[in-house]
Amino acid sequence: MSESIYDAVIAVVNSSEDTVEMLRACLQQRGFTSVVGGHVHDFKTGAADFPAFIAAYNPAVLVYDISLPYDRNWTFLKLLLDTDALRGRKMVLTTTNKARLEELVGPTETFEIVGKPYDLNQIVGAVEAALGGA
Repeated sequence: MSESIYDAVIAVVNSSEDTVEMLRACLQQRGFTSVVGGHVHDFKTGAADFPAFIAAYNPAVLVYDISLPYDRNWTFLKLLLDTDALRGRKMVLTTTNKARLEELVGPTETFEIVGKPYDLNQIVGAVEAALGGA
């Protein structure tokens, strides 16, 4: 039996516990069976080990949020992207204010998320597309 895209591990990394849970629930409702969460702050402060998190779960897609302060968190993401843990890994980037983020860092391929169902459907669709399912 071939594996479905919905069997893939999806990691949600955000600065808000509520948003991690909201995205986890939304992805699971859409059929994803393995959704794990992490917190940007924990990785930035060293309270959690980002490469170990990625190694432990080996997510097929990482849904990663760029929060305030946008410029510093964008820089942190760029540092993470240079690690072996993320090299070549599929990602879906989110933020709560795409216009402000792009004022600071230039054009991005982020999805704005403010909690509306349409926002969540866009993010789930982007995860499905990253896995070749949409």
